[in-house]
Amino acid sequence: MEAFPDDIYTEREADPDTLANLGPLRAMAGVWQSAAGADVHPAAGGDEQQVYVERYELQPIDPQSNGPQLFYGLRYHIHIVKPGEVETFHDQVGYWLWEPAAEAVTFTLTIPRAQVALLGGRATSGATSFEVVATRGDTAYGICSGPFLEDAFRTVEVRVKVVTHVDGTWTYDEDTVMQVRGRADLVHHTDRNTLTLIEKPTPNPLVR
Repeated sequence: MEAFPDDIYTEREADPDTLANLGPLRAMAGVWQSAAGADVHPAAGGDEQQVYVERYELQPIDPQSNGPQLFYGLRYHIHIVKPGEVETFHDQVGYWLWEPAAEAVTFTLTIPRAQVALLGGRATSGATSFEVVATRGDTAYGICSGPFLEDAFRTVEVRVKVVTHVDGTWTYDEDTVMQVRGRADLVHHTDRNTLTLIEKPTPNPLVR
């Protein structure tokens, strides 16, 4: 169990400029796109591959506190379609959070198929790569799904690795490990994409 201070109420002093305090998340701030996403997911006849088009928006929020715990973060929205189509293939919202004192990254994931997850990992402020993980049954960094997904496509682990590049792009590799009804082995639903900046981030409200 991580050690926490005796005083759980007194808040730390925060810098209003979130963009200046995002640590390893700073390189991800802004609006990004790519038409070269690669998805592998379970289907009736086995695993199916799909190329996708993605828009990934990450905007800074004001600093957030749980007593002495202080977060700087990005609110994000992911919207994905198949090439040449308008129907949503995947939609996701949540937050990327950086806790400087603990050198910790937290990632929240919410999708409109009745599933949420909270992922966590460690990184230094200047890191150009890091990984966050959620595990089924973990009460700190875990996964919660609706009844159908729990029965038919039970998620046991989610891993997201991020790498930022010197050319200004960044890449994520996501591996969702599932127990799929009717399949003996664990199934890996993977997504990978490298994103290019199309719009700079909007400063958080305290700065504006």
